Amino acid sequence: MEQIYLDHAATTPMDKAVVDAMYPVYADVFGNPSSVHAFGRKARQQLDAARRVMADSIHASEKEIIFTSGGTEADNLALIGTAIANRHKGNHIITTTIEHHATLHTLENLEQQGFEVTYLPVYEDGKIALSDLEKALTDETILVSTMFVNNETGVIQPVEEIGELLRDHQAYFHTDGVQAFGLMDIDVKAMGIEMLTASAHKINGPKGIGFLYVDEDVKLNALQFGGQQERKRRPGTENVVGATGFKKAVERAMENKEERRRDYHYYKEQFLEELRINNIDFDVNGDYDATIASIVNVSFPGMHVETLLTNFDLEGIAASSGSACTAGSVEPSHVLAAMFGENSICSTNSIRFSFGIYNTTENVKEAARRVAKIIKRLSS
Repeated sequence: MEQIYLDHAATTPMDKAVVDAMYPVYADVFGNPSSVHAFGRKARQQLDAARRVMADSIHASEKEIIFTSGGTEADNLALIGTAIANRHKGNHIITTTIEHHATLHTLENLEQQGFEVTYLPVYEDGKIALSDLEKALTDETILVSTMFVNNETGVIQPVEEIGELLRDHQAYFHTDGVQAFGLMDIDVKAMGIEMLTASAHKINGPKGIGFLYVDEDVKLNALQFGGQQERKRRPGTENVVGATGFKKAVERAMENKEERRRDYHYYKEQFLEELRINNIDFDVNGDYDATIASIVNVSFPGMHVETLLTNFDLEGIAASSGSACTAGSVEPSHVLAAMFGENSICSTNSIRFSFGIYNTTENVKEAARRVAKIIKRLSS
């Protein structure tokens, strides 16, 4: 039985071209990029080339890219680093109720340090309202953090409108762009984004590396202490091999962006159509027309997440109930609870299906047929 992977929002398989790009660096480039000798310079060239690609992909400057260990560290650095550095201007932060735990738990920590955090609600379409943000802004607000694309529903937030709203305000604008990067067109300067988080393993790159874009005018404190790497903002010897793999993954994503968007949207449509053909009762959570091409979140009335995921796995289908960071947990989705209410059945009967480069029309439709078979069996 073919194993079918529909959990690309959790992580993605590495592109073979990425593996091929990394191998020579593993084999031949072992110097420390901070060393001045030839071995170090060779490593530095790899790192600089990767940084240029990252910057170009979002229309930023090379000096505005900080390599990190991934999205979680980048979110922590953005939120804690700017909050502490700008505390003299105010202690108010605004975010949303549907953020990834890398943001929510970081802000809980900042609340314990005396910062005031406002959590904007979302509505049944999965989006925040700009009017709510406008009302929440005060003279004490120093930071606004809203994710670009929700990792559970795939709903795209009004990032460009938020950036415009904040242009004349002192608050810095951070967006967790992990699900958007590589698939959506991002111009941080035009969109008014002052900090953006990205992660390699979401775009068929290696795990353990990401970046934080920080506009050159943002005041940011380092969270760690040691060397002077990353312009004194993130000490430690850089992950040269990871950066090289990330570079290749970004190059591939930029080259194939339109094709991937088209393919993933088609897979999503075919998957849902196959469920309809098999007379399966389901609802799509959030505004379907406002979702990224690769993600769909489906509610199956009368079902339960744990039972569904167990049966899917037995039938060779990998899917998720939401964030990979809570995998194994059967707690209700905080995202769906925020959208529909704490007691909504949607928060315990919904599955996220997400598509990627190794899916095909055939295996996506086969997955839908297996899902339909399981739902019918459980219903009876």
